Amino acid sequence: MALSRRAILISLAGLPAFGGSPASAGSGLPEGLDTDADGTVDLAEAKKAAETLFDKLDHDHDGTLDAKELRRRLTKGDLTAADLAKDGTLSKDEYLAVVDKRFRQADVDHDGTLTPRELRSKSGRALLELLQ
Repeated sequence: MALSRRAILISLAGLPAFGGSPASAGSGLPEGLDTDADGTVDLAEAKKAAETLFDKLDHDHDGTLDAKELRRRLTKGDLTAADLAKDGTLSKDEYLAVVDKRFRQADVDHDGTLTPRELRSKSGRALLELLQ
């Protein structure tokens, strides 16, 4: 029995593009964030992604990010507010505190996880700037 062109296209539409994992295919979540493949991002997953990005952005390996290393991920006002040490940089703990705050702002239903819809909100996009 020959398959119709439409049946083939429908079958292919369900496959992950460019080698993505089937669990994340079509989830609407950025690749690599949903490490437990449950279709949402929890705070631990967000912080893990933030730690990875922090280490990548810390070009001088001094354990802090300055405005140049942050590459406009935070406004000057946000940087000043998050900089508890008032040294013009963010330590990893200070950076993760901003991630925590933005996560809670994006979690509008207060269930401890972010859905793709919540991540598409203004608050969710602000969080994603600190994770990718």
